[in-house]
Amino acid sequence: MQKIYTKIDSISGNVITVKAENVRNGDLAVVSSSHGESLANVIKLDKENVSLQVFAGGRGVSTGDKVRFLGYPMKVSYTDDLMGRIFSGSGAPRDNGPALTENMIEIGGPAVNPAKRIIPRNMIRTGIPMIDVFNTLVESQKLPIFSVSGEPYNEVLARIAMQAEVDLIILGGMGLKYDDYLFFKDTLEKSGAMSRTIFFVHTASDPTVECLLVPDISLAVAERFALDGKKVLVLLTDMTNFADSMKEIAITMEQVPSNRGYPGDLYSSLASRYEKAVDFEGAGSLTILAVTTMPGDDVTHPVPDNTGYITEGQYYLKNSRIEPFGSLSRLKQQVNKDTRDDHRALMDGMIKLYSAYKESLEKKSMGFQMSEWDDKLLKFGDLFETKLMDLSVNIPLEEALDLGWSILAQCFEPKETGLRTELVLKYWPKN
Repeated sequence: MQKIYTKIDSISGNVITVKAENVRNGDLAVVSSSHGESLANVIKLDKENVSLQVFAGGRGVSTGDKVRFLGYPMKVSYTDDLMGRIFSGSGAPRDNGPALTENMIEIGGPAVNPAKRIIPRNMIRTGIPMIDVFNTLVESQKLPIFSVSGEPYNEVLARIAMQAEVDLIILGGMGLKYDDYLFFKDTLEKSGAMSRTIFFVHTASDPTVECLLVPDISLAVAERFALDGKKVLVLLTDMTNFADSMKEIAITMEQVPSNRGYPGDLYSSLASRYEKAVDFEGAGSLTILAVTTMPGDDVTHPVPDNTGYITEGQYYLKNSRIEPFGSLSRLKQQVNKDTRDDHRALMDGMIKLYSAYKESLEKKSMGFQMSEWDDKLLKFGDLFETKLMDLSVNIPLEEALDLGWSILAQCFEPKETGLRTELVLKYWPKN
């Protein structure tokens, strides 16, 4: 029998405190006020004092309102009916479709036992050369996209959602502007990718607690589909908004702040989400690609700094390009040895030449005399940036590799590239 409490001891922003017994951390409750009913979840236990975060916010809640504990944590429906649907951070429909109440599963569970994981070994093709060729995305990988405000990271995620060779996309939006939400919705619907996508969205005007729920609800659903044999890619934007929501709640709870006001458990909170990435033995896989914006382009900011210790590399999005320097997929060596025999050599050779191009560009800007070699490098760098680095380029891996050889042939003699003779004989353009 659910007990009803009729006295709220304190109200601080969206957090209320009541005295209750036999309540667990994370349990749901219903708060009934003059404005209607709202869900809340338990976020702190201090003996009989129970603190709850009210989904609809604390406005309109009074100390005489009723609180009823449901006795179970947040759950989400897991069925094929989720496909093509859009939900809020609490799992409520945002697309005017029916609410789903069958086959409910708990969110926020533990990561998979390492003994049940297998070594990552499969590539996820995206059609973006700077990913597929130079920093390959691997199944079960966890990677952030480090960026700054104003960069087209949402456009990059939308491209990946449309083109990635996976069975299912789960898109989790946190703190999205309404225009960004509509951009994702319209882009996926027009491209037809919405039919294999599940979209959980928290906009900037929605309750803070729903922002904290988006990664958990997205990953819980993704894990179940992966266990059923699906190859699932989870795209999250923006984990800095998630961390800022954690900070907001921590301040309300008067917790002792850590670095730059973030709570002391920031690292473990991020890690518990990222570590959900897994390739199941005998089943499917769960891969995580999450945007992390860096305030002031500061990689030492607590959110990207902590993220870097958890994830397996990063993509740097700068000047509307995925930068070859700084970007790193630590698992790419697991797969690019099996794609094509020239993949690794061409990748290394082109990045080496692009680094030399940067040096020549600096010499030119300082007024130094350019040599014939410098002129070749400047031509190469311009072609490399426009034909491979540009995010509008959309070609399969094999075409991108062939294009790389074509760019080299337009700028250099074969012996100047430093590539192995057998590869030059096999792939160097004949014309």
